[in-house]
Amino acid sequence: MAWISLILAGLCEMFGVAMINKLHIDRNWQALVLLILGFGASFLFLAYSMETLPMGTAYAVWTGIGASGGAILGMLFYGESKDWRRLIFIGMVLGAAVGLKLVS
Repeated sequence: MAWISLILAGLCEMFGVAMINKLHIDRNWQALVLLILGFGASFLFLAYSMETLPMGTAYAVWTGIGASGGAILGMLFYGESKDWRRLIFIGMVLGAAVGLKLVS
């Protein structure tokens, strides 16, 4: 259950990052509320997962999902570069997170 919670935390982190960009573009209160809810849920799920998982592993996986997911969302929805080198480095971040899971 801790790993599911950690994945949910990462997905909420991705949502929060997307709402930062939406708030930057739109400047409305709905985007601000969604940003706060996304990051709040992310921290709650992260805290729950850290009751079981080691702090370093949980934080690295959470950060990896959020950073990689944010970059992918930027490519898909906000016209950011889809250069193959970016995809390689995103894969490296995700591979490192999986590696931490395997050695924990």
